[in-house]
Amino acid sequence: MNTPDPAPFHIGLTPDRVVDAAAELTRTSHLMTWSLRDLAGRLGVAPSVIYHHVGGKDLLSRGVVERMLGQITMPSNELPWQQWFRTLLHSAGRCAADYPGTAKWMLMHGPTIPAVLPILEAGMAVLHHARFGAQSNVAYAVLLNNAMLTISMNDDRLQHERDGPRDHATMMAEFQKMPTASTEVRSMGEDFIRPFAEGGDTASRMRWKYYDVVVESTISGVEATLRDATLPAS
Repeated sequence: MNTPDPAPFHIGLTPDRVVDAAAELTRTSHLMTWSLRDLAGRLGVAPSVIYHHVGGKDLLSRGVVERMLGQITMPSNELPWQQWFRTLLHSAGRCAADYPGTAKWMLMHGPTIPAVLPILEAGMAVLHHARFGAQSNVAYAVLLNNAMLTISMNDDRLQHERDGPRDHATMMAEFQKMPTASTEVRSMGEDFIRPFAEGGDTASRMRWKYYDVVVESTISGVEATLRDATLPAS
């Protein structure tokens, strides 16, 4: 008895096309929320076909993260270390935010994929040149982790932004129910938390404003606490 030829289900499908579809699915959702069944439905194939071409969700996630990393702008090595990392983290933050969940994946898995190696090598060279010495490892980890933690937090918040108006009203009402709260605490709720809770363009502007503060504060903190101030930085 002849078995059906599975080839029609594979025509035109390549590992690159599967990862491309996974990346687009991530852009419109979150890397941690879609399933192989979701991806297979988008491609019009059975989940087993995805396994055949690429593998499971872990390998697909790696592929999506690699796509994101490939879009990061590498700064010029001629820049001072502060400006080098400022440029890198602003580019990395925007790229990771375009693919929600990739920042969290990087925090969970660390520098375990070849695509991140050029960024690590360049950054470590910059830090050693700036006289961080043995503290270069910690400096790099603090700089990257603080940035990616902030993006990851924003990604998670975006998953619930469709409830923004309700969340906003509830949160503001809770602040009003705190009669003993100081003027300063009430001001924090209105001026800082409210824009995040509103969603839309208001929240987006506040997220990036906050991200800028995190990057600048981390760079300043690393300079103040980790670099050997007794040696001149070239």
